[in-house]
Amino acid sequence: MKFSLILPAFLNACTNCKEINSRNMPQPISQEKRAELVRNGWELNTDGRDSAFKKHEFADFNEAFGCMTRAALKAESILHHPEWFNVWNKLEVTLTTHDIGGLSDLDYEMALSIDSC
Repeated sequence: MKFSLILPAFLNACTNCKEINSRNMPQPISQEKRAELVRNGWELNTDGRDSAFKKHEFADFNEAFGCMTRAALKAESILHHPEWFNVWNKLEVTLTTHDIGGLSDLDYEMALSIDSC
C-alpha cells in the first residue's frame, strides 16, 4: 500500500483532534502569556503581524527533524500548524492564528510544545 494512502487514514484516526467551529474558536492569548513567550526566547511581531518567531539550533539534522516531527503530531492533534523553515540543524518557527488575525491560545500551546523538544 502506498504511504500516501496510509498517512491520511492515520491522521483521520486521531482521537485527540478537534474541529474548529464557532464554539471552540481560538482565543487571543493574554499579556501574561505573551510575556512568557518573550522570556522563553520568542520574538513578537517580527514580520508586521501579531506573531511569535524563534530560531532553534540542534546538535544535528536528526534532532531538528525529530523536533519537527513531534511538533507536527501536536499540530495535527490541535488542528494548528506552524510556519517553519529548516536547514540541517536549524529550525525557524513563526506562530500566528489566521482565524483571529493574531496570537492565540493555540500558538501558545505550540510554542510550549516546540520549546520542550
